[in-house]
Amino acid sequence: MTQQLAGHLLVECLIEQGAEFAFGVPGESYLAVLDGFHAHQDKIKFVICRQEGGAAFMAEAHGKLTGRPGICCVTRGPGATNASIGVHAAFQDSTPMVLLVGDVASDARDREAFQEVDYFSFFGPLAKRVERIDDARRIPEYVARAFATAMNGRPGPVVLVLPEDMLTQTVDAAPLPRVEPVQTFIGPEPLQRLRELLLKAERPLIIAGGSGWTPPSAQALQRFAERWQLPVTNAFRFQDTFDNHHALYAGDVGIGINPQLAARVKGSDLIIAIGPRLGEATTAGYTLIEAPRPKQKLVHIHASAEELGRVYQADLAINATMNAAALSLDGLAAPTATPWQVWTQACHADYVANLEPQPLPGDIDMPAIVALLQQHLPPDAVLTNGAGNFASWVHRFFRHHGLARGLKTQLAPTLGAMGYGVPAGIAAAITTGRVVFTMAGDGDFLMNGQELATAVLHGAKTIIVLLNNGMYGTIRMHQEKEYPRHVSGSQLHNPDFAALARAYGYFGARITHTAQFEAELLAALARQEGTLIEVMLDPEVITTRATLSSITNASLQKK
Repeated sequence: MTQQLAGHLLVECLIEQGAEFAFGVPGESYLAVLDGFHAHQDKIKFVICRQEGGAAFMAEAHGKLTGRPGICCVTRGPGATNASIGVHAAFQDSTPMVLLVGDVASDARDREAFQEVDYFSFFGPLAKRVERIDDARRIPEYVARAFATAMNGRPGPVVLVLPEDMLTQTVDAAPLPRVEPVQTFIGPEPLQRLRELLLKAERPLIIAGGSGWTPPSAQALQRFAERWQLPVTNAFRFQDTFDNHHALYAGDVGIGINPQLAARVKGSDLIIAIGPRLGEATTAGYTLIEAPRPKQKLVHIHASAEELGRVYQADLAINATMNAAALSLDGLAAPTATPWQVWTQACHADYVANLEPQPLPGDIDMPAIVALLQQHLPPDAVLTNGAGNFASWVHRFFRHHGLARGLKTQLAPTLGAMGYGVPAGIAAAITTGRVVFTMAGDGDFLMNGQELATAVLHGAKTIIVLLNNGMYGTIRMHQEKEYPRHVSGSQLHNPDFAALARAYGYFGARITHTAQFEAELLAALARQEGTLIEVMLDPEVITTRATLSSITNASLQKK
């Protein structure tokens, strides 16, 4: 060990933990860390972003893709508060993440110094742990603990606060070894109880999702489902957990759920939830599965003991990590025949029927556009989106091959944060080199569209389809449901998005008819730079199932 700046030691600790990228916006409060990135640029890349919210979303997306904490670096005060949206996303989506915050110097603390914030109070409800490193010699301990905390149990974000003067101290400490997440297996007694519940069931259903899944665990889940011939659904915005092309797949359980699937969930007599928290979006406001005591028998398997019994009193609660749980289930002996074959086939048939679109007005046929995406995107393409009704087109009609095929292909915010899709896609392009497709809305895009500058700076290529209907569509939909024809706050005046994309260094195009899309998509796949295709969508096409007018008229009739 030799004397070095604490900021350099911090970067070495990140490298030892396997971090190859850090996303952030520079600040004078952590110049010593930036100098550490310069000193170790052959081992870790600092991805310069244009706003801390975008940087934090990139780190969260990286955590989803890799299963190890995405790293985000921001400065004190405004930088940290801007990044809070990504911390919240990591918390609700159960994504491992470490946020590094440069702080005021120790001798200025507690005086409301320039940009000073009480991070323990601010981030306390949003993170698994918030800690400040005052002793530079303990940096290795804090970093290793941050990674362990972020990955173990229910994954999530950890915030480390770094006083500016601490980072400039010299220290002779060394990084601690790489931390691996602890695996928790299902014991023989719970497995036997699960088998007994299955043998008594007539209409069982799996809901798989949440974080912590890997290709081996997804493959083990598939073998378990095949052995028992169980219908499998994916939780909200975890649609790549199980192969959507599989004969056992029954659809995704979330916002915009297939009404037939909603009825199946309510009508099942045994739900095996593997991984999801069973939050509000997955349970349709806790109505598909009633809280706190469901009408269905419920087996709830989750990596965090604290989540079991928090909302639902399950008939069987099992604390196990996804890799270990799936391997345990894979070994569960099945009978030679099961009585729910017709049920399983009907669940899948409902899913297939839901792929047939309803006729909607306008010159843009969104199901046809998604079909072209399905046809031309490679199977390992990463699909990202933010929040808004626009996302429902890919959620309903695009079919993921799933983690069982080897790679994660969906990045979407279960907490419903707008502005996620563009930076998440850029992070995926920078860190994987795979084809990345982003679906955005006109309101959603301008939340973090500035990160196209980040993509161009780092040579990242994404393909963005931006649906422009001139409004915050989700809000307008709800307005028409609750206060029909009282339009307030949901109208938008938009720029020329294609021209804006060109100004950043992307190729920009605008289409007004479905027939124009395929050529633009093929050209986007072929060119070196990123592409934004602006799709002028009829405002009437507000959901995959209904027009804006039909929603308004239905609401007026009720009143």
